[in-house]
Amino acid sequence: MNKAILIGNVGKEPEIRKTQSGISVANFSLATSKKIKGEDKTEWHRIVAWDKLAEIIEKYVHKGDKLMIEGEIETRDYEKDGQKVYTTEIRAWNMEMLGGKPEGNRSTGSNQKVDIANLDDIDDDLPFAFTLTIGLTFLFSLPF
Repeated sequence: MNKAILIGNVGKEPEIRKTQSGISVANFSLATSKKIKGEDKTEWHRIVAWDKLAEIIEKYVHKGDKLMIEGEIETRDYEKDGQKVYTTEIRAWNMEMLGGKPEGNRSTGSNQKVDIANLDDIDDDLPFAFTLTIGLTFLFSLPF
């Protein structure tokens, strides 16, 4: 089983783009930290989210927000300046926004579960803290 659960803070504003077929993709960094022998140690993780989750991230996630991300660890390679480069990312399929002060169109409240099948019916005034859960088979067409 390939599963990662991270709780941390968004390092910079998420970058949102669309594929040629119109599917949204969100990329952002998430900082997690722990204490080792009394010193804080921070790890940075690359997070990638697709489709409806990417659209939610575009609308509600900002630099500094505390999130819980659940997904799978994915390593891929690409070529840059003639060199093969390897990168490890977390392909997110579940996100929960945790605490923090509300800004803009955010409002505080208890966690709200969001059903991917009814995502088009979501009111624009979602509470600041909510959970979006989607199945891998829906988003990535993987057999599970």
